[in-house]
This record gives sequence, C-alpha cells and structure tokens, in this order.
Amino acid sequence: MSIPVKNDVLKNHLLAALPKQEFARLEPHLESISLTLGKAIYESGDKMTHIYFPTTAIISMLYIMENGATAEIGIAGNNGLIGSALFMGSESTSSRAVVQSSGDAIRVKAKPLQAEFDRGGLFQKLLLRYTQSLMTQISQTAVCNRLHTVNQQLCRWLLINHDQLETNKLVMTQELIANMLGVRREGVTIAAKKLQEKGLIKYARGTITMLNRKGLEAAACECYQIVIDEYERLLGEYIPINRNEYETAGNK
Repeated sequence: MSIPVKNDVLKNHLLAALPKQEFARLEPHLESISLTLGKAIYESGDKMTHIYFPTTAIISMLYIMENGATAEIGIAGNNGLIGSALFMGSESTSSRAVVQSSGDAIRVKAKPLQAEFDRGGLFQKLLLRYTQSLMTQISQTAVCNRLHTVNQQLCRWLLINHDQLETNKLVMTQELIANMLGVRREGVTIAAKKLQEKGLIKYARGTITMLNRKGLEAAACECYQIVIDEYERLLGEYIPINRNEYETAGNK
C-alpha cells in the first residue's frame, strides 16, 4: 500500500546523508510504501523495478535451496537499502527479499535511481560504500553460521535487528528465527531459553524483549562487531551511529 511521502523519509540514513541538491533531484521520484510482515519485495530471478530504502521496516535477504530450505544472508533496515543489483549493472538477483519486521520504506524506480547514480556524486559513493559493507555482512553471516554456536548466532541476529528498531521489542516466532538462521527450531528454543535465564531477553507470545544489550554483545561472537566496524569505517563520516542500549525491562 502506497502512502504519501513525509519527512520520515529522512529516517533512512543513506537518504538523510544526501546533500540538498542531490536529494532535491531524487525527491520527486520518492514513494513511501507500507510493508507488511512476510511480504516478498522480490523473488529470486525476478526483474527488479525499484530500490527500497527502509525507514521503519526491516527486510531480510534469503537464499532458498532446491528443497525449500532457507537461510538469511543479509538484512537491511534504516541504515541501508534493498535492490543493489539495479545500480550494479543487473536487474535481478539470486536471493529473495522478505519483510521481516513490518513498517515503512521509501522506494525509487530504476530509471531515476540509475540517472542519479550515474552522476557520480555522493549518492553514488554512499550506495557503493553501503554495498561493500553489505558484502562484509553476507560474508560474515556465512562464517558465523558455519563456525559459531546457535547461542552466538542468535545474539548476533538480535543485535543486528535491534540496531534497526525504535523499540527493544521484536515480534518474531522461534520458527521464523530458525528459518532465518538456517537451523532447527529446537536449537533456537534452547538458545532463547538460555538467554532468558541469564536475564538478557524475555520471550513470550511471539515477542522477544531485549533487556540487556551489553549482555547480548558480550554473549555474541565477534561477527557482529566486525560488521558494525566495517559499516562505520565506510559510512561513519556521513552517517551518525546511534545505537540504543536497553539495560532494563522498563525501557520501551
């Protein structure tokens, strides 16, 4: 469902970092869209017509095997975009993009996007630098899924999601989390129980409340920090890094 573009377009960090002149050229082509949980933004192999800049939604990039099994290879929220193939010389990708947390996004059609990208200004630099940081996220996710425990993977995944949220609550079933991580649901159940026993999260009725961010960071593997450091290295001079920290259950 399309909704009028409002000032919340600036909630996306990449768009907010643009100089006035570059933003003014893009603004007539911006469309705000409301995304529901589970909506597929694009399917593997589909021709892509838009690029999406999430503002309050979180979108997962999934790889689907022949037997239907899935695993998350990357995630984008208000710090990034979905659809980098459109400015990297392609119109499709082998992954699937699905809304993981409902909310809003700004989308732009391929033609005006590519026209502004080809001007070679800051817009081009931001998109290329973000794509490089996304490559690090995808690579580190593959390493993490291969070498680290489900507990560590879950902590990494919760922290990455928390960075994109305006609340410490995440509505997500254990089955969906298992699909994202590419592990058995039982493994997620055990890992979530351990984190709850340590007072790091609370899980009830499909809602995960993150109670202690620093505790989650300590319990996570190095993969989370590697991804964050690379994003800050590439984009920190343009985008303020402001991650929320929730230390008690009273925070909202």
